[in-house]
Amino acid sequence: MKNTDRIRTLLERALPPVGEDQEPSRDLWPEVERRIAEAKTAIPVRDAILRPAIPWFDWALAGGVAIVAFAFPASVPVLLYYL
Repeated sequence: MKNTDRIRTLLERALPPVGEDQEPSRDLWPEVERRIAEAKTAIPVRDAILRPAIPWFDWALAGGVAIVAFAFPASVPVLLYYL
């Protein structure tokens, strides 16, 4: 038995056959509309654009990189390489 035959057999056992008349058990569109409406009311887009949330550890990382760049100027090409 070839590998391809073995893989085909395993896939046929693992995945049930799908007929042409298979449809979801319920209509999914109302759920999608509800989630979109919730997302629009949860966070106003204007506030999210004007004031992005930047965690404190991002500022700490940026400060550490700046300190290393000022203390060791020869390390700037290495830092730029890894960006």
